[in-house]
Amino acid sequence: MAISTEKEFRHELKYFVNNSDIWQLKNRLRFVMQKDKNVSQDGRYKIKSLYFDNVYNDALVEKLDGISDREKFRIRTYNDDDSFIRLEKKLKHNGLNEKVSARLTREQVELIMKGDYDWLKASDNNLLAEFYYNLRVKGLRPKTIVQYIREPYIYRYGNVRVTIDSDVRTGLNNTDLFDKSILTVPVLETGKTILEIKYDEYLPDIIKTITQVGSRERTQASKYAACRIYL
Repeated sequence: MAISTEKEFRHELKYFVNNSDIWQLKNRLRFVMQKDKNVSQDGRYKIKSLYFDNVYNDALVEKLDGISDREKFRIRTYNDDDSFIRLEKKLKHNGLNEKVSARLTREQVELIMKGDYDWLKASDNNLLAEFYYNLRVKGLRPKTIVQYIREPYIYRYGNVRVTIDSDVRTGLNNTDLFDKSILTVPVLETGKTILEIKYDEYLPDIIKTITQVGSRERTQASKYAACRIYL
């Protein structure tokens, strides 16, 4: 299984935007940026992630406390497609972000959800071996499902990625990543959408300009933390 990583730690800006301004924002983005090649015909895709934390909820607490150096693990699917599943570790360091990932099969994820981890220690993949350590030694366990619809745009100068995330939902106590009938509950304030801007060393002026909308409100909130308020 191949492991992939971002080129380097990246900047990540997050904003709440009123739905009334989203159409204006989308129209601007379409003229300047390209759609991600992995989107469906409607220009979006569905993301469903299973997040892990320990009995002390360290990942959640460190996020809420604003700890500068932290990490969290999740298993992610796209459009409920179980042929492409990734284990991801997201790291935060001095305000910058990095993401490392490795492929998993549905059968492997089902084993993990059942608490069968021993096969991971035989892997020659560094991330899977690290995940095994965190499961066995640090006591990571499945905590919650985070689900939302993403509309992604890319701009090659500065390696910029702009995403609009809507209909963010939590799976409450259901941690079955493959349950298509899972009951989910919306977590965002009514009329709000999340705008995220990710880039390497610099953010081009044109992207700064077109993403400026009247209701834009900077936030440090994470989807995982928002979904955990119910648990």
